Amino acid sequence: MRLALALCILATAGWMHPARASEEAWQALRQGGTVALFRHARAPGTGDPAKFRLDDCSTQRNLSEEGRQQAQRIGDAFRSRQVPVERVLSSRWCRALDTARLAFGAMAEPEPTLDSFFSGREQEPSQTQAAREIIEDWRSARVLVLVTHQVNITALTGIFPSEGEALVLRPRASSGFEVIGRIKL
Repeated sequence: MRLALALCILATAGWMHPARASEEAWQALRQGGTVALFRHARAPGTGDPAKFRLDDCSTQRNLSEEGRQQAQRIGDAFRSRQVPVERVLSSRWCRALDTARLAFGAMAEPEPTLDSFFSGREQEPSQTQAAREIIEDWRSARVLVLVTHQVNITALTGIFPSEGEALVLRPRASSGFEVIGRIKL
């Protein structure tokens, strides 16, 4: 009986923590000076087809209709919560750019540093360092949004995000950054 009660308490605490972390993350975004690091919205599958070409979306794994709606919800949530977005950078992969454009419109800019290295692991160290520098150098009173891929986010933070999930980061004054919380829509 005690074990069952303890497991129930732990399960409830684990269930409530993401909601608290999410609200803390939204508050940090509203205050600005933060970075929202997003994994692209729902795109069924893993990696890209064998004949993948960056300049041809028909050769890539793309957002599903659910993913397109999810991306729109992301933008709606940022607007309704009055998050002061200054800049939006995205991987050049169609699923990431589509997420950024559906959520944030014309603000979305392609950024090669955020491209997936899922099929090119030798690129991981240099891309991760370059992405880390973008985050660490963010010194605006507003918000930077980065839209990228699971492998990139995991390399930067050690966290495996869900599709459409954001990690809210605060650059440190000296170097590095802290993960404030997570937001999933």
